Amino acid sequence: MSLGCAMGVACLAAVLTIPAILAAHDSRAAARAPQPVTGVLHARSAEDAVFLTRQDPYGSQPFTRVFISHPPDGRPAHPPGINQLPKAGEVLVSPRLRETLAEQPGLAGLLPGRITGTIGPEGLTGPDELYAYIGRSSGQLPYSARPLAGFGSAWAPTPAVDSSTLDILRFALGCLVLLPLAVFLSVCARLSAEARARRLAALRLLGLSVKGTLRVNAVETVAAALLGAVLGVGVYALANEVFAQIGLPGLQWYPPDGRPSGTVLAVCLLACPGLAWFVGRHRAREAALRPLRVRRGVQPRPPKKYGMLLLLPGLGVICGYCVLGILGRDPSDGPAGAVLVPVGVLLTGAGLVLALGPATAWLARRLAGTTQSLSLALAMRRNEVEPGSSLRVATGLVLLVYAASLAQGVLVELAHVSRPTSLTQEYALPSGELSDGQRIRMRQIEGVRAQAVAMDSWIPRASSTTPRITAVVADCDQLAAFTSVPPRGCVDGRVQRLTDSDMAEDPDARPGRSYPFLMDAKDGQGVKTEKFRVTLPRDSLAITARQPSAFAGADVLVPPSLLPAGQRPAAGQFLLMSRSTPDTVRTVLDGLGALAPTAEIEAVGVNVDSLQQITVVKSLLAAGMVLGLAIGVAAFAVSAADRAMESRGRLATLNLLGARPLTVRAAQCAQVLLPLAVGLAGALVAGRLAESSYLITGGGTVHWDGDGLPLLAICTAGILLAAALASLPLTHRHVDLEHIRRD
Repeated sequence: MSLGCAMGVACLAAVLTIPAILAAHDSRAAARAPQPVTGVLHARSAEDAVFLTRQDPYGSQPFTRVFISHPPDGRPAHPPGINQLPKAGEVLVSPRLRETLAEQPGLAGLLPGRITGTIGPEGLTGPDELYAYIGRSSGQLPYSARPLAGFGSAWAPTPAVDSSTLDILRFALGCLVLLPLAVFLSVCARLSAEARARRLAALRLLGLSVKGTLRVNAVETVAAALLGAVLGVGVYALANEVFAQIGLPGLQWYPPDGRPSGTVLAVCLLACPGLAWFVGRHRAREAALRPLRVRRGVQPRPPKKYGMLLLLPGLGVICGYCVLGILGRDPSDGPAGAVLVPVGVLLTGAGLVLALGPATAWLARRLAGTTQSLSLALAMRRNEVEPGSSLRVATGLVLLVYAASLAQGVLVELAHVSRPTSLTQEYALPSGELSDGQRIRMRQIEGVRAQAVAMDSWIPRASSTTPRITAVVADCDQLAAFTSVPPRGCVDGRVQRLTDSDMAEDPDARPGRSYPFLMDAKDGQGVKTEKFRVTLPRDSLAITARQPSAFAGADVLVPPSLLPAGQRPAAGQFLLMSRSTPDTVRTVLDGLGALAPTAEIEAVGVNVDSLQQITVVKSLLAAGMVLGLAIGVAAFAVSAADRAMESRGRLATLNLLGARPLTVRAAQCAQVLLPLAVGLAGALVAGRLAESSYLITGGGTVHWDGDGLPLLAICTAGILLAAALASLPLTHRHVDLEHIRRD
């Protein structure tokens, strides 16, 4: 029990410290967040310190750059992790970014200046963060840069995991780790109580009182469990120091962030011995009250069937939502789903465990009455008489398979906000912040295949009711590159109205009406703004825009040759397109950042914060799966060892009676495989139903997922094979006389 508690407490501490690690990440992000001057109308002046934040995707990881300009004679506040703000031409980078620059020299274009220092741990969310402070002069920052009031916020601008996803993650980890962990600790305590029951009964028969017998059991139980809890906390503390240096994909932390707090220590050092005492108390009380029954090894009582009552309402809830999904109804809007689905999932999981004993006994009775095989009859009669031992063997692995389906559902629901599945990737930059030379050089970046400009028509003011349309400036070849199907009937040099069958028709786009667009024109006195009018033709050109794409919802195609000479759109987006392979996207983003370091580059359809969160959630769920697998395997190993100890007398009797080795081995395998197969089959079916009900009520686009089913089925078959092989060494042929039953 001490070793089992040590392993269980180590896993428990790992799960309980995950929220602390995420909270430390968010607190550091909040402490360094730059805050603009607010509250009054503040015009930017030369005496102000101004800042500009840019965040770009580097794979699935955000790359954050903070451009700062401050007066030479001023000493504005500085964020944690650095002693002072960088001057113009100076750059402060995180340690991970310094390493990345050595591996990817192309990133240097995103950091104009000379690297003069490194950001300390107090100013970073983790050792793997890509973060930089870049000093610039006031004239080098665009007008969108805001006056700096200071650093620090009450909340993180981009949390590691948002609150709604964190609740889902806690629920999934609870099902993956905490439920099997509770079963495992209960199994360890139950087996320890079984081993002490005969000795406690002997003490009772020798004259020790009932209270004295229970006190002996309590002291032994708590002492062994407390020793295991202390060992488990120590094992986790050492593991935290090691894994903090390695980290998980998307999530790395500093060792102090993962050290157990006082609350975690209290839970681990008190809850585990308390659970062990509570589980062992029943068996100890039976030994104290009925010592003769325990000493003589009276057959245990059959399992109660009331546990199956939990399975029925749980399956009723999740099956009800599955039926609503089949009928095409969307129950995600109602608040009841947020309560009923978790309750149904928990009831189903508990019902699977409690119903496994009665189901195994009933099935074993039916098989034993119909089979002609001696080995199968021996195995089924043993499961019929004593299904509780089979329950201890199978429970942990059954819960693991059931929880794995839920984890798959969480990943499927989060996947629809990740990187788009299109074969192409678009990039949008503010057209007004780019010069003609920058546009030409951007078109020449390796990987860029096409360019275009998207702009909205001019309206007098933001609250105006004047109709507005969106125009794209491109020729027919560029239009074909940006659409999924090459349009038919496109004519170069002619304005054409665009329609998309996948998009609703814009009521503001009225054929025959003229719409003004603002254009910048250079003259001897600077840049002046003029209006360029486009009349919407009645004939339309049908296109099929990619999803997502800046071309989705465009109303009119304007050829570049029709724009007035020397003029360009005053506002809008400069669009580029490349293939969506990760290497190509990384190359294009590096090239764009080098040409326009302060420009806001949007990878259309790519939510870098969501990508980062999905990476973190996947890593934590994978860690939960590993912990759950370790707990399930440990529970199986402990229970199998206990079964081997219990079955020594039966095996000795069978060997003495002349049973063949093949018969004994087949009976042992069948005795283990029946409850495990029943439980795993139920876990697969119930897990898929629970996953589907979760997806249906989650509001996502995917309600039925079959991608993870083959892998889960293969893993289930592997569990059965491993359990069968593990039961073979327990059927030794040696006959020990002391193990032969003499009653």
